[in-house]
This record gives sequence, C-alpha cells and structure tokens, in this order.
Amino acid sequence: MRVLVVENAPSDPVGRLGEWLTGAGLELDVRTPSTLPTDLDEHAGLVVLGMPGSAHDAQYRAVLDLLRAAVAAERPTLGICGGAQLLAVAHGGRVEPNPEGPELGAHLVAKRSAAAGDPLFGPLPITPDVIQWHWDAITELPPGARQLASSPFTEHQAFRLGRLAWGIQFHIETPPEVVRAWAAQDAPRLAEHDLGTILARVEAADADVVEVWQPFAVAFADVVRAPQSVVAPRGAATTTAGPITDPAAIRAALAAEAAAAHGSRAAVSQPMPLPLPTLRPGPPSERG
Repeated sequence: MRVLVVENAPSDPVGRLGEWLTGAGLELDVRTPSTLPTDLDEHAGLVVLGMPGSAHDAQYRAVLDLLRAAVAAERPTLGICGGAQLLAVAHGGRVEPNPEGPELGAHLVAKRSAAAGDPLFGPLPITPDVIQWHWDAITELPPGARQLASSPFTEHQAFRLGRLAWGIQFHIETPPEVVRAWAAQDAPRLAEHDLGTILARVEAADADVVEVWQPFAVAFADVVRAPQSVVAPRGAATTTAGPITDPAAIRAALAAEAAAAHGSRAAVSQPMPLPLPTLRPGPPSERG
C-alpha cells in the first residue's frame, strides 16, 4: 500500500510518523508541493504535513486540489497541523489567526462525543497529550465535518470529513529536537513566552505522545489497507465531490449541521482549562 506524504516545508518532516506507518506495512512516497502528482491513482492514501506559512498561500494550491480529490474519491487522508488547515480550507472551512494567539508546546486536548465510534479516535484516552506549534487555527469546520477533539485554547483540534478523511490541528510526528529548532527559528516573535518552560514540557510529555499516537498511526494504516471496512459517521456526508465556496451555501450547511448536532452537544460538558505556564513571570500588572 503506497501512501503519498506531502512535506510542505523542510522544517516539518514526516519524522517518526513515517517510521510508524512503514512499520505498519505502508510504503511512503514523500513529495514537496512542487513535485506532486496530478492525481492519486497510484496511491492508496494521503498524508499532508504542516508548514510555517498560511493555508491560503498560493504555493499550496496543488495540495488543496489533491485534498479535494482524496475526499471525493474516498482515499484515506490525514492532515496534520497546517495539513488539517489545508483540508478545512479545501472544503469550505475557515482558517485565520487564532483569536487566542499562538499555541505552543505540550498540551492536552479533549475528545468530543463524536469521537466515541471513530476508528482512529475511539481508542484514544479522553485527554491525550499532543504537541502544538501554530499561529493560525480552524475557526469554522467545513460543512459536514464532525468535531472529534477540542481544547480551551483552540476549539477545533480534530475533525473528520466524509468517511475517510481526518484533520488534527496538533503534531504527533514531532520529536523534541524538531520543536527546539522551531523555537530557535521563532524566538524573535516569542519574546513574551518562556521558551525554556515550553521546551521542558515538550521533553516531559514526549513518551506519552509516542505511547498514544503510535497506535493511532497504526490504526490509520489499517484504514488505508481496508478502507471498505470503515463505516461512515452517522449524520455526515460520505463524500464531498468538490469544494463549497459560495458563502450562503456554507452558512446554510453549517447551520444544518449545528442544528442536527445540537441535542448531543448540549449534553457534553466543556473540557476544563489546563494550566499553561508559557508566559514569562512578571509583575501582577503584566500577568493579566
């Protein structure tokens, strides 16, 4: 089983996720946005990684086209961080600067009710450890998407689109040394953040990240090998033939989805805020 892996930037390689997927029996075809195939006829699945830029940048148009083709053809698809944002934008979702600012380092996310029967998220702990490093966020999911995880800092941490596409706003593939490189690169724009504490938390959480997300990668490999065995999520469209770009149509679809899910979501308590010791200590007036 050959899977296309899109490395949007050298700073965000497939890393240990590639090791987990090949260990689970997949063959990886790693490409950059400038070397992508025009279709997925020779690939059984698609993985799209993150990038330092915006999901709206022109250089990612070919990636958006492949994501649309993958969802329409029901090819198993996984978008990670910026890849999840590209998956959302490709199908009518909204990505913009995170209203809460950058989300950095090791955090917990909380599974939502729709994750219970999901083939990838169902077996996960209720609040798994993840690695975050993003300034933008998905502020509206694509029409028909189902939210699988959230956090007090970023509402849409994970979602499922159609039958076989998943997006996760966080990183699972990134070891601490890569996060240290990001911190060094982004240090000028993070003067108000305690990068020492952030990196220490990444180191401390790394073993838990591996323990949780390696089985997740194996579950995705299982989906690639046997996509016909995956049942469509209840109440969600099984395919998306093309992107929905008309604003009125997007609003109507989102309203219908919200109305259908209102009853079950109302019964789910919101996740408790977690301590985020990422700002440098200072006088009370500076701490807010």
